[in-house]
Amino acid sequence: MRLLIIEDDRDAADYLVKAFREVGHVADQAGDGEEGLQLALDGEYDVLIVDRMLPKRDGLAVIGALRSKSVETPVLILSALGQVDDRVKGLRTGGDDYLAKPYAFSELLARVEALARRRGSRGEETVYRVGDLELNRLSHEVSRAGQEVQLQPREFRLLEYLMRHAGQVVTRTMLLENVWDYHFDPQTNVIDVHISRLRSKIDKGFAQQLLHTVRGAGYMIRDGAR
Repeated sequence: MRLLIIEDDRDAADYLVKAFREVGHVADQAGDGEEGLQLALDGEYDVLIVDRMLPKRDGLAVIGALRSKSVETPVLILSALGQVDDRVKGLRTGGDDYLAKPYAFSELLARVEALARRRGSRGEETVYRVGDLELNRLSHEVSRAGQEVQLQPREFRLLEYLMRHAGQVVTRTMLLENVWDYHFDPQTNVIDVHISRLRSKIDKGFAQQLLHTVRGAGYMIRDGAR
């Protein structure tokens, strides 16, 4: 699941990003309403988590702008303003759920996952398939030829990104920026280590290799039977 957190409190945003990533989700963050709106318009997110009181453009204005442009990504409003009138106003502006601060992360996670499932039930792609390999973004289940594949959170994020771009070359820089959030020398061997581990889990014991190294370019996951 890919999330965007629009929150101007850096400590709060960092906590949420870290917590979501620890359970295997991809989380980006924006520190003000303008940046958040641009990312929400340009990115492919499953759920947006939006604080109400933001600099440059408040949270409700961000949601209103998104809805006016027919962006239907589910929005959970996270705010210290928790009175009934505040919640009603947030929902009527276009929010799909509203959670008042302080909150328990377990409840926030459950609500976000429920919004993602609801979106998936309306036809959004939540399952990726390449050959006999299948990845469910919502349940975090991976299987090949009907056999369950156990992945660590980082491995799941890596495989999800590769499968999202199935049949395309994915560069090391793309992986560093989208799976690790690193912005430095792409020659680091962290990718090689994780690719090797992932390959051993999804390809070992199968006649058909799905995960390929494209020499001098990057990596590609594809169904070689085609």
